[in-house]
Amino acid sequence: MRRAIGMIEFKTVSSGITAADQMVKTASVELLAAQTVCPGKYVALIAGELSAVDAAIEKARETRPESLVSDFILGNPDPSIFPAINGTACIEGVNALGILETYDAASIIVAADTAAKTAIVELIELRIARGMGGKSYMFITGDVAACEAAIETAREKVGDRGMYLDSSVIPRPDPQMIRMIM
Repeated sequence: MRRAIGMIEFKTVSSGITAADQMVKTASVELLAAQTVCPGKYVALIAGELSAVDAAIEKARETRPESLVSDFILGNPDPSIFPAINGTACIEGVNALGILETYDAASIIVAADTAAKTAIVELIELRIARGMGGKSYMFITGDVAACEAAIETAREKVGDRGMYLDSSVIPRPDPQMIRMIM
């Protein structure tokens, strides 16, 4: 069985809850997260076999298309995504700090998966639209060249959907900054 994840993001809470309910009724998927995020949008993250996740996301798209902000399906997500989402990633040191921001919640997970698969980097955190007016960001670390390659590839990936906002790579960030973000 191939593990996959998918996410929906709706601009209203009622549309999001309705779509999330339809997703779990449509296919054998696990609801990993379902919550209201700023500014009153709703996201739901699911996992399961690729075909089940695909069917569930398709049902969500059909349920309330007028309120859908974005969605994604990842057929083989990088395993480091889950600790970064939950804020439980264990990072030993930060040589360079890569930062990427998106306009929505779904794109940041796609960006993180792309970054993790592009270069030898570690995902530090994914902040998914909480307290950010609907925007999201990720932090990665690795050597400078790896962070630059990962951020550039992730930027291109989310830029295709118009969701890229900003990014940077900071070589040798000051320890005070590291303490603030970790």
